[in-house]
Amino acid sequence: MARILIVDDSPTQTLSLSKVLKRHGHEILTAKDGEEGVEVAKAELPDLVLMDVVMPKINGFQATRQITKNPSTSHIPVIIVTTKDQETDRIWGARQGAKSYVTKPVEEELLMQAINQYLPKK
Repeated sequence: MARILIVDDSPTQTLSLSKVLKRHGHEILTAKDGEEGVEVAKAELPDLVLMDVVMPKINGFQATRQITKNPSTSHIPVIIVTTKDQETDRIWGARQGAKSYVTKPVEEELLMQAINQYLPKK
Protein backbone atom coordinates (compact mmCIF):
# COMPACT_ATOMS: atom_id res chain seq x y z
CA MET A 1 0.00 0.00 0.00
CA ALA A 2 1.32 3.42 -0.98
CA ARG A 3 0.48 6.96 0.12
CA ILE A 4 -0.65 8.86 -2.97
CA LEU A 5 -1.31 12.60 -3.10
CA ILE A 6 -4.09 13.71 -5.46
CA VAL A 7 -3.79 17.38 -6.47
CA ASP A 8 -6.97 18.48 -8.26
CA ASP A 9 -9.33 21.43 -7.86
CA SER A 10 -12.36 19.32 -8.85
CA PRO A 11 -13.97 17.53 -5.88
CA THR A 12 -15.61 15.14 -8.37
CA GLN A 13 -12.28 14.17 -9.95
CA THR A 14 -10.63 13.85 -6.54
CA LEU A 15 -13.42 11.53 -5.36
CA SER A 16 -13.27 9.47 -8.54
CA LEU A 17 -9.48 9.01 -8.34
CA SER A 18 -9.70 8.30 -4.59
CA LYS A 19 -12.20 5.48 -5.16
CA VAL A 20 -9.93 3.84 -7.76
CA LEU A 21 -6.84 4.12 -5.57
CA LYS A 22 -8.60 2.87 -2.41
CA ARG A 23 -9.89 -0.11 -4.39
CA HIS A 24 -6.24 -0.95 -5.06
CA GLY A 25 -5.33 -0.58 -1.38
CA HIS A 26 -3.65 2.83 -1.40
CA GLU A 27 -3.85 5.56 1.23
CA ILE A 28 -5.00 8.95 -0.13
CA LEU A 29 -3.86 12.49 0.59
CA THR A 30 -5.51 15.40 -1.23
CA ALA A 31 -4.84 19.02 -2.15
CA LYS A 32 -7.24 21.41 -3.89
CA ASP A 33 -4.69 23.38 -5.94
CA GLY A 34 -1.05 23.37 -7.00
CA GLU A 35 0.13 25.58 -4.15
CA GLU A 36 -1.45 23.33 -1.52
CA GLY A 37 -0.15 20.28 -3.42
CA VAL A 38 3.44 21.49 -3.08
CA GLU A 39 2.91 22.16 0.65
CA VAL A 40 1.36 18.73 1.28
CA ALA A 41 4.12 17.00 -0.72
CA LYS A 42 6.79 18.72 1.43
CA ALA A 43 5.00 17.99 4.71
CA GLU A 44 3.81 14.43 4.05
CA LEU A 45 6.37 13.06 1.54
CA PRO A 46 3.89 10.79 -0.27
CA ASP A 47 5.08 7.85 -2.37
CA LEU A 48 3.59 9.37 -5.55
CA VAL A 49 1.65 12.45 -6.73
CA LEU A 50 -1.24 12.58 -9.22
CA MET A 51 -1.27 16.17 -10.55
CA ASP A 52 -4.01 17.98 -12.45
CA VAL A 53 -2.83 20.83 -14.68
CA VAL A 54 -5.56 23.48 -14.86
CA MET A 55 -5.91 24.81 -11.28
CA PRO A 56 -6.05 28.15 -9.48
CA LYS A 57 -3.04 29.83 -7.84
CA ILE A 58 -0.23 27.79 -9.41
CA ASN A 59 -0.98 25.31 -12.16
CA GLY A 60 0.02 21.66 -12.23
CA PHE A 61 3.06 22.23 -14.43
CA GLN A 62 4.42 24.83 -11.97
CA ALA A 63 3.63 22.62 -8.97
CA THR A 64 5.27 19.62 -10.65
CA ARG A 65 8.42 21.65 -11.28
CA GLN A 66 8.50 22.81 -7.63
CA ILE A 67 8.13 19.24 -6.34
CA THR A 68 10.61 17.61 -8.73
CA LYS A 69 13.28 20.31 -8.37
CA ASN A 70 13.16 20.60 -4.56
CA PRO A 71 15.81 18.37 -2.90
CA SER A 72 13.36 17.28 -0.16
CA THR A 73 10.69 16.13 -2.65
CA SER A 74 12.61 15.38 -5.86
CA HIS A 75 12.44 11.61 -5.19
CA ILE A 76 8.60 11.66 -5.39
CA PRO A 77 7.31 10.61 -8.83
CA VAL A 78 4.66 12.94 -10.28
CA ILE A 79 2.10 11.70 -12.80
CA ILE A 80 0.11 14.37 -14.61
CA VAL A 81 -3.62 13.55 -14.85
CA THR A 82 -5.38 16.09 -17.07
CA THR A 83 -7.80 16.79 -19.90
CA LYS A 84 -4.97 18.56 -21.79
CA ASP A 85 -4.13 16.06 -24.52
CA GLN A 86 -1.78 17.94 -26.84
CA GLU A 87 1.70 16.57 -27.55
CA THR A 88 3.14 19.94 -26.51
CA ASP A 89 1.48 19.54 -23.08
CA ARG A 90 3.00 16.06 -22.70
CA ILE A 91 6.46 17.39 -23.62
CA TRP A 92 6.10 20.37 -21.28
CA GLY A 93 4.97 18.05 -18.45
CA ALA A 94 8.04 15.87 -18.94
CA ARG A 95 10.28 18.94 -18.94
CA GLN A 96 8.82 19.92 -15.56
CA GLY A 97 9.82 16.52 -14.20
CA ALA A 98 6.62 14.49 -14.58
CA LYS A 99 7.29 10.76 -14.93
CA SER A 100 4.08 10.00 -16.82
CA TYR A 101 1.03 11.66 -18.34
CA VAL A 102 -2.53 10.27 -18.18
CA THR A 103 -5.50 11.97 -19.81
CA LYS A 104 -9.02 12.34 -18.43
CA PRO A 105 -11.41 10.66 -18.48
CA VAL A 106 -9.04 8.26 -16.75
CA GLU A 107 -9.04 4.59 -17.68
CA GLU A 108 -8.43 2.70 -14.43
CA GLU A 109 -6.12 0.11 -16.02
CA LEU A 110 -3.88 2.74 -17.66
CA LEU A 111 -3.75 4.80 -14.48
CA MET A 112 -2.78 1.81 -12.35
CA GLN A 113 -0.11 0.76 -14.88
CA ALA A 114 1.43 4.24 -14.67
CA ILE A 115 1.24 4.30 -10.87
CA ASN A 116 2.67 0.80 -10.40
CA GLN A 117 5.55 1.61 -12.73
CA TYR A 118 6.76 4.39 -10.42
CA LEU A 119 5.85 3.22 -6.94
CA PRO A 120 8.84 2.27 -4.84
CA LYS A 121 9.23 -1.51 -4.62
CA LYS A 122 8.79 -2.62 -1.03
